[in-house]
Amino acid sequence: MMKTNGAVKVLSVLAHEGRVSLLQTLVQAGKNGSSVSALAGVIGQNVKTVSAQLQLMADAELVRVRREGKQMIYCAEFQTLGALFAFIMHDCCGGHEDLRRTVQRVCKC
Repeated sequence: MMKTNGAVKVLSVLAHEGRVSLLQTLVQAGKNGSSVSALAGVIGQNVKTVSAQLQLMADAELVRVRREGKQMIYCAEFQTLGALFAFIMHDCCGGHEDLRRTVQRVCKC
């Protein structure tokens, strides 16, 4: 289970609109991931800025990277996201079943 200091680190990295957009795009890309240039095009930022943002996200274990030829392909790190969600939802809703059902309904993928 994620500890408080790990959650704070991840949440602080996500406290940026561009990084949230990158993470959402990578989550949608799934395990195939996306190249830096493709990500830059999707979110409307230059490649250098996107690379810097992805490095911060990699340091927080929100994304992982692999090389494919000359390209760096980034993927969302779903294990870290799951650990963050589990940390936030620990002892969800204080035992109130109606609140728990609401959270489950809203969180359906």
